[in-house]
Amino acid sequence: MRTTQQFSVTLPIEMANLVKTKVAGGEYASESEVIRDGLRVLMARDRAVEHWLAQEAGPAYDALKADPSRAISVDQVRERLAAQLKLATQPVR
Repeated sequence: MRTTQQFSVTLPIEMANLVKTKVAGGEYASESEVIRDGLRVLMARDRAVEHWLAQEAGPAYDALKADPSRAISVDQVRERLAAQLKLATQPVR
């Protein structure tokens, strides 16, 4: 039984050049390997998002729905983000 399937894909020039560069530079043995690795990364990202939704976002939503007093206003979110940005952009002494 065959474990692979051949596809024909059309890529924008910039992406096609990247694939060729990866192969020419010796990072990958073939164009197919570049595409397979890209798909592996995409699958890993999808798994990470699903995990985050199931383990963090979903429970946070459920907790907020159970106790709406835990909510913060949009203005509070903006203030917290502004404070974090200020800390992150301060010069190191």
